[in-house]
This record gives sequence, structure tokens and C-alpha cells, in this order.
Amino acid sequence: MRIDTCGTSCPQPVLMTKKALDSNPAADKIEVLTDNNTSKTNVKKYLSSNGFNVEIKEEDDTFVVRGTK
Repeated sequence: MRIDTCGTSCPQPVLMTKKALDSNPAADKIEVLTDNNTSKTNVKKYLSSNGFNVEIKEEDDTFVVRGTK
């Protein structure tokens, strides 16, 4: 599952991530794109607190937050 939250600021990226996971509780992989440093950190914390192993990469001006279970 991939969510593009670029152009939004907190708390939107976390809320969008939560909504996506709530609608697909069996998801074991998620990728969240953000262009906001604070959102990157908050999405990472949210995914970690929900049992995901998190990896962050920066591609151009976008952070890619990948979570896997």
C-alpha cells in the first residue's frame, strides 16, 4: 500500500496513514511519501507503535517511510 501525503502537514499524514491501515488491517507493508520532516518523524513513530519495522529513505525532496511487519 502506498500513500502520498506530499503537500500536507501534520497531523494529516498520520491521519491518512491511520485511515489506510484501518481500512486494510491485514496490511503488512506500507509506504508513506512525505515532503515534511516533522511528518516523517510522526509517521515513523505511528508505524513503530503499531508493530511495523520502519525504514526511511530520502529521494529527491521526498521522504519515503516504509513499514513492514
